[in-house]
Amino acid sequence: MQRSLAAILMADVAGYTRLMDEYEAETHPRLMALLDEVVEPAIAAATGRIVKNTGDGFLACFASLNTAVECAAGIQQTVRSREAAQPPEKQIAFRMGLHVGDIVVEARDVYGAGVNLAARLQELAEPGGLMISASVREQLGNNLKLPIIDLGNVTLKNIAAPARVFRVVTSPGPDAEHPLPASAVAGPAGSIEAMRGNRAAPPSIAVLPFRNLQPGPDNEYIAEGVVEEIIHALGGLKELFVILRTSTLGFSGQGLDIRSIGHDLGVRNILHGSVRRYGDRLRIGAELSDAETGEIISNNQFDGEIANLFELQTRIAVQVTRTIAPQVHERELRRAMRKPPENRTAYDLVLQALEFLYRLENDAHTRARELLQQAICHDPDYALPYTYLAYWHVFRVGEGWSSDPGADAYEAARVAAAAIERDSSDALALAIFGHVQSFLLKDYDAAISYFDRAIQAGPNCPNAWTMRSATFGYLGHGATAIEHAEHGLRLSPLDAHVFWHEAILAQAFYIDGQYEQAISWARKAAGHKALAIFNLRTLTASLVALRRDDESRQFAQRLLQIQPNFRLASYAPRCPFTKPLLEVWIERLRQAGLPE
Repeated sequence: MQRSLAAILMADVAGYTRLMDEYEAETHPRLMALLDEVVEPAIAAATGRIVKNTGDGFLACFASLNTAVECAAGIQQTVRSREAAQPPEKQIAFRMGLHVGDIVVEARDVYGAGVNLAARLQELAEPGGLMISASVREQLGNNLKLPIIDLGNVTLKNIAAPARVFRVVTSPGPDAEHPLPASAVAGPAGSIEAMRGNRAAPPSIAVLPFRNLQPGPDNEYIAEGVVEEIIHALGGLKELFVILRTSTLGFSGQGLDIRSIGHDLGVRNILHGSVRRYGDRLRIGAELSDAETGEIISNNQFDGEIANLFELQTRIAVQVTRTIAPQVHERELRRAMRKPPENRTAYDLVLQALEFLYRLENDAHTRARELLQQAICHDPDYALPYTYLAYWHVFRVGEGWSSDPGADAYEAARVAAAAIERDSSDALALAIFGHVQSFLLKDYDAAISYFDRAIQAGPNCPNAWTMRSATFGYLGHGATAIEHAEHGLRLSPLDAHVFWHEAILAQAFYIDGQYEQAISWARKAAGHKALAIFNLRTLTASLVALRRDDESRQFAQRLLQIQPNFRLASYAPRCPFTKPLLEVWIERLRQAGLPE
């Protein structure tokens, strides 16, 4: 057994299964050409060697870390250039992970903890992206010429301790325009701490509920609104990783353990504070802390009139971003701010409606619609109530409450389009409009186009990723569906409505044929929301697939207890799955005892 210190580069083709399923005749020869004409010559020129090909990727080792980074970045840039003429859905793009460490070398393979870490980094990378470990970052020091983004400590699959991860910007764009200053470049030991203190690398953040210091329901909505809008603004910046608001609802009050919360949520920064109302004036305190050390980075107070609430929220978001992500242009942040309502009553009504929307109870559902319609009456130009009213119709059809699914589908599309007309850069509005297109209207191409727009507008919008997963599931692309659903869940790990993300992930595993995983996630979703009919269907069909007939019949009966009028004949025409997936799905539900 021979050990060696080496730079390990792991790469695979993003969405390889989908590309081969849909475009095999075009994809395979182009991939072989890229490997022969781009990858292999570049690695040889960098005095590296390809240890093995993995069908949709490769594992390579280098004696020099500097040449390994240059080689990886060069490959990504060349592949991007060669594939630029292809339509986006057909483009081949590698995801890469690079680590430097001790490996075990054999004649035809290498293995060890260093190889495992490189593989996990590769799984994190975006198509065309390059992820590097903290050891790579430190050893490169001033030799790294490309911009990087610090993603903080990340929990990786089958890796015991969280790993510090950095993204190398290999493509032109907003990230490349703002390379790190020399003071932020890591040097010898201890430089990671120096870089964190500099705050130049954009990190991850969670915004906790702000404490309401003036009791009363009206003032509670103000505190909730402050958090909602700050997160919406930060979530529109791809330089930041922002945890969904409802994932932080359990963390409130005094005596917060910032380090523990940061660990639970997987973020590096925590923003929390308080709101006090004095008649028509507000005082908002906002404290930004380093979740790794518990240190207070900044503690600011914002005063203004309640009529200018949204301007105060913008000031807080700008201050936070200037502190933890100074290279973000302020115009980008202001672009990410949601268009505020003309009056605060409309926003209050939306917040009240959300309390009822996710209960999945018919009476509560009706109340949610009333509140959203009131919000529209108070401010017809405010996008948010239209967005959630479209979602209301989605739930109405999905849970079997609609007496006319066709009319609900039309109305969902109409109000979702109205939301986008009022705020074309709202990620949630774009995502829900995309979901309406696929789930209700079965226009999958249009849906994917809107999901792409949603993710561009708000990369940290969990529903955009999870709804995109649902659509790829309807089309039968299980691997892609799993990837997107897992990302949506990562953005909302402790979401009060986490059942939605868990249930879509269960569906994705079902589509991919991983029935045990589908059952596991569907059970988790049922534990959080027992009334979710769509999740019970996934659980039932997965149990049938594994021939666990007694259990499948139990859950089919539970479904009928919640929705006694469920019939396969009326459900099948509106089910969004494409053939032959739909035929197998309906047959499995039939085998579980669900009536025709």
